[in-house]
Amino acid sequence: MLISPAMNAALREARFAGDAPLDESGLRQARAAAEAVPDADLILHGPSGRCALTADALGLRSTADNALGDWELGRWTGARLEEVAAREPDEVAAWLADPSATPHGGESLLDLCARAGTWLDSLHDSDAGRVLAVVEPAVVRAALVQALALPPQAFWRLDVAPLTLTEFSGRSGRWNLRCGRPLTAEAAA
Repeated sequence: MLISPAMNAALREARFAGDAPLDESGLRQARAAAEAVPDADLILHGPSGRCALTADALGLRSTADNALGDWELGRWTGARLEEVAAREPDEVAAWLADPSATPHGGESLLDLCARAGTWLDSLHDSDAGRVLAVVEPAVVRAALVQALALPPQAFWRLDVAPLTLTEFSGRSGRWNLRCGRPLTAEAAA
């Protein structure tokens, strides 16, 4: 089970987030969602402050897992998408069109999807039981691409709203899913 973290200013501003903290609205929404979080045997969070703070606000005792880190976007980290597109239009176009492109000097979409898929598939061989992780939306999207064996370009067509739950069931090579269940009425709005 993957929960996307609560809202923050970077998300509202369409920034390549980096490690922006939650704002008061995001904290309030996460606290309100705490009762809707399903039980799990192993609880993890991505290494970003946003994921850690969301997990804490949800009342989860979780452990950071670096394999669940956000998409590494190199020199674009922290910048607004519109700023990068104005400054580097050809690079942004290549990045959006070619899943192996890394004009930002970070991780390619293919690498992100492979990383998320490897983590997801590793759960099949573990005895962890029900796993819940608070992870950045890009990681949720990449896991969906891998679990359903979608073409990498499908990543750009998937939206993951803040504080939504995506549930995977089954096993490596044959995942089923339930996508985007809001944890609170406020998150659904």
